[in-house]
Amino acid sequence: MKTTTRVCVIGGGVVGCSVLYHLTKLGWSDVMLLERSELTSGSTWHAAGGFHTLNGDTNMAALQGYTIKLYKELEEITGMSCGLHHVGGVTLADNQDRFDMLVAERAKHRFMGLETEIVGPEEIKKIAPVTNTDGIIGALYDPLDGHLDPSGTTHAYAKAARMGGATIEIHTKVLETNQRADGTWDVVTNKGTIHAEHIVNAGGLWAREVGAMAGIYFPLHPMEHQYIVTDDVPMIQEMMANGIEHPHVMDPAGESYLRQEGQGLCIGFYEQPCRPWAVDGTPWDFGHELLPDDFDKIEDSIEFAYKRFPALAESGVKSVIHGPFTFAPDGNPLVGPVPGVRNYWSACAVMAGFSQGGGVGLMLAQWMVEGECERDTSAMDCARYGDWITPGYTRPKVIENYQKRFSVAYPNEELPAARPFRTTPMYDIFTEMGAVWGHQYGLEVVNYFAEGDEPRFETPSFRRSNAFDATAREVKAVREAVGINEVHNFGKYIVNGQGARAWLDRIMAGRVPQPGRLSLTPMLSPKGRLIGDFTISCLTETEFQLTASYGSQAYHMRWFLQNLDEGVTIDNVSDTRNGFQIAGPKARDVLQACTRQDISDMRFMDIRRVTVGMVDCLIQRVSYTGDLGYEIYCDLPSQRALWDVLWTAGQPHGMKPFGMRAMMSLRLDKSFGSWLSEFSPDYTAAETGLDRFISFKKNVEFIGRAAAEEHKTQGPTRKLCTFEVDADDADVNAYEPIWVGDEVVGFCTSGGYSHYAGKSIAIGFLPVDMIDPSINAEIEILGSRRKATLLTDVLFDADGARMRG
Repeated sequence: MKTTTRVCVIGGGVVGCSVLYHLTKLGWSDVMLLERSELTSGSTWHAAGGFHTLNGDTNMAALQGYTIKLYKELEEITGMSCGLHHVGGVTLADNQDRFDMLVAERAKHRFMGLETEIVGPEEIKKIAPVTNTDGIIGALYDPLDGHLDPSGTTHAYAKAARMGGATIEIHTKVLETNQRADGTWDVVTNKGTIHAEHIVNAGGLWAREVGAMAGIYFPLHPMEHQYIVTDDVPMIQEMMANGIEHPHVMDPAGESYLRQEGQGLCIGFYEQPCRPWAVDGTPWDFGHELLPDDFDKIEDSIEFAYKRFPALAESGVKSVIHGPFTFAPDGNPLVGPVPGVRNYWSACAVMAGFSQGGGVGLMLAQWMVEGECERDTSAMDCARYGDWITPGYTRPKVIENYQKRFSVAYPNEELPAARPFRTTPMYDIFTEMGAVWGHQYGLEVVNYFAEGDEPRFETPSFRRSNAFDATAREVKAVREAVGINEVHNFGKYIVNGQGARAWLDRIMAGRVPQPGRLSLTPMLSPKGRLIGDFTISCLTETEFQLTASYGSQAYHMRWFLQNLDEGVTIDNVSDTRNGFQIAGPKARDVLQACTRQDISDMRFMDIRRVTVGMVDCLIQRVSYTGDLGYEIYCDLPSQRALWDVLWTAGQPHGMKPFGMRAMMSLRLDKSFGSWLSEFSPDYTAAETGLDRFISFKKNVEFIGRAAAEEHKTQGPTRKLCTFEVDADDADVNAYEPIWVGDEVVGFCTSGGYSHYAGKSIAIGFLPVDMIDPSINAEIEILGSRRKATLLTDVLFDADGARMRG
């Protein structure tokens, strides 16, 4: 056995073998994989082997499409069969909400190049004749859906990796992972110690245990999952005799998926009375065993399935497969460099291994070999969870995700499990005031405030919800008087040191401000992609505050620490520094009433230390609402005292609290972009307009400079635009296609309703040669193409007099 390697992949399931293969594909041949038993010993061997492209996140859907197309390539490379059955599949909708979701997904697929289509009940009967279409409105048909041989596919990945120079050691159990001072690892096994530059945890059911060896907690949990294979079914036998294989059928109402197996059927369930498995850890001796049959927990599911698929009742049960799969709290994989741990990579919680395994392997290999991925991986980046997450939080969220696996995914839905968990000192005050809560990064965040008899719950919907009127009230208060909300939805960092300015100049593309001022700047990857949208506040020549998206803390801290200069320190103070934003035409009057210091001369983008009431605060003259406004920061123990003085002073001026629903409406008035909507690693600064904040004049080789200069010279092929949409009762959410004539020419990044202007607004990409006010564009919303008028100016404060005055 080799004793040194560049990369040591731990785990020989389909994901580990995919990572190994993709590393060799990208040129790293000195890589090895360790498997404690045989390849596929875990969730892989008992998987149903289905694959599909449907996923609410467009990047995940694209990676699933890549995975499916990869299998033929593997067969050609290795000469091995993956047992491919490209039979297509339908996902059924039995109510309008489910149908709306499928129509919205079909719209996304238009610009992704996926050839899906919406079909009606009569077409469903022809495509999937075992289906009883009573009560069915329609379905989404995807010709790429299918299934394969899990073992054959995994061994094909393994053979392709070996052909690229990789080594695979089976019956090699990892006992310890110990990091050396230089960041490399000693991987101690039952056959000796291997010195590796990098570790990849692809441990599957044992990922928690493998992570614990390095002191890392991975937020995932195994769930029991059961599917049934029937004896021969007469209808299937007849189809087979005619050379036809039955397609997949996903029945969300019945929480089931069905496909052909031999001359019978295979059906699996995501039942409500589900059970977590191995709560206190996965036994090391578990492998090719199955769990005992448990028909009781799927009794209701089977009863429903017999009505939806009457052919099931015609044959007996041939076999029952009951085994565990791992899930993360949101159901997506945990992939990428583990924050705070050098040279340790995650490829865990890939529940849909045969839909996602190829894409996961490709992204992780690109990350390791090239330093960044070709697309935004936020949905599966392991940094989307911070060090606040615990097993006590993970388990109920995983159970919730399992139970909602086939539920309608609404754009405004707030799932209740494991909440509230993390709160600020304002939680009880805001709750008493009628707060309707959302959450971000585990923290409770006010979406809006209900009044009187209004329900304290937002109805999940693809259309305008019961939050509409409340949001309008809050927007009106900001635009006509003054509103207040917390600044807890910002990630906040303090940078210190004699080299702080030089470091910020290198890591940020924009100008670093002078003391007492702030600036806005993008943060770029080496390839010029957007990886941050920051405010830099210069407190002194050696101390700065950074603010950005709260939910990206671990992602940003990982990047900061990877690139930190000697003599510079950075502290994440997101949860120890809080405060409030006040915004609106009366904001200055309110603030002045709370302090003896004169703040009338504070210019736009000034910062100042001010005593507000009894509280020492850092005040920034800036507001994401696009109005006259201030961000007021204080330490956490002083927050309620700060609230008391601001709220009291605000009452004579008509102050009202406002939440994130109003904030996102207000920013549309100024066409302000939002992180992971308009700004993400999928886009460049030139495409999004953030290049206006890049300082090409500064004599610094900031990260991404060469790429950004190239993008500037070449010019972008697409740019963000804002549209007024002739909408009905539904507004743009994201990824709706933009049509000109019969051609899809772009897509939306976000949208909503401007309560200030009384208009439905969308932001999206158009080819630069089509950006013209006279363009006859339409945006598809829930299957209906709506007229979209390109706006040439912002809706509010076009000359900036209010925001800057």
